[in-house]
Amino acid sequence: MDEILEILEKDARITPEDIGKMLKKKPQKIKEVIKKYEKEGVILKYKAVINKELVKEPSSELRALIEVNIMPQKDLGFEKVAERIYSFPEVSSCYLISGTYDLLLIVEGKDIHTVSRFVSEKLSPLENVRGTVTHFLLKKYKEDGIILKHREENQRIAISY
Repeated sequence: MDEILEILEKDARITPEDIGKMLKKKPQKIKEVIKKYEKEGVILKYKAVINKELVKEPSSELRALIEVNIMPQKDLGFEKVAERIYSFPEVSSCYLISGTYDLLLIVEGKDIHTVSRFVSEKLSPLENVRGTVTHFLLKKYKEDGIILKHREENQRIAISY
C-alpha cells in the first residue's frame, strides 16, 4: 500500500505538511495525492475511534455480529444477495467470509429487541438466506488497533468459607 495511505490509516488527522516531512516530499504534492485518492474512492471516509464507555451519557446503541448462510444466485453468485442485505440501514458492515457461514454482518440497533426484529422480520425471510447465528457484543476491549480503557467497575468482595 502507498506510504501516504498507511500514514493516514494510522492517523487521519495528520496534516499534509507533517506527511511531507516524514516522506521528504512537498506538502502540495501530498495534498494532490490525497485529493486524487478521495476522488477515486480509495479514501472513503475519515473516522474517529470513540470509546463510548467513557462518554458521559449512556450509549443507546447495541451491536451484534450476525453470521449468515446464504444460497448464491445462479450466474450472480453472492453479490446480489449481499447487496440486498447490506442495503438495510441496520447493517453497518458486511463481509464475505470463508468457513461455515458465507456473510458476516455487523448490525446496530437501539436494543436487543430491535436487532432481533431485524433478524426475524427482514433478514431471515429473504429467499436466499438459509440460516443465521447472532452474537451480541457485550464489551469492547480493542477497536481498530486501539486498546480501549474502561471505567473502574465495582470490585467484588471475595467470599471465603
